[in-house]
Amino acid sequence: MTAFIGEFNCKLDEKGRLSIPSKLRAQFPEAVGNTLVVNRGFEKCLVLYTKEDWLDETAKLNTVDDFMSPDIRRFKRIFTNGANLVQIDGAQRILVPKKLLEYAELTADVILVANGNKIEMWDQATYESELNVDSAEMSQLAQMFHQQRNQG
Repeated sequence: MTAFIGEFNCKLDEKGRLSIPSKLRAQFPEAVGNTLVVNRGFEKCLVLYTKEDWLDETAKLNTVDDFMSPDIRRFKRIFTNGANLVQIDGAQRILVPKKLLEYAELTADVILVANGNKIEMWDQATYESELNVDSAEMSQLAQMFHQQRNQG
């Protein structure tokens, strides 16, 4: 599994192309080649995966039996809806599908945020709003995370 590190300010051009910063591109495993998977995130962002990590994510989905659960089938359908293979071109850019740009409400100013095996793609203003928390809320989130981690 890949583990990305960093936060990168980027520009989205008028055609929906995004340059992958060289410091991020250097973290891609050699096996990635020139192909990534882009999909919707849970919040108003997009998520980039290596193809291998995307296949791992979908394999996890398939470990949950959906035969008798319409909710699980719906979640799987929604989660994978919009996933696209994107090619990294010679200028180290990807073309983000228009439907996904609209979903995440991406403007010219984009932030790529490393988050474990995935890279989140946020509109800069939306991302700044997402991170706007006070110390009490941060403490609550940390406590919830700690409890969840200890249950697993």
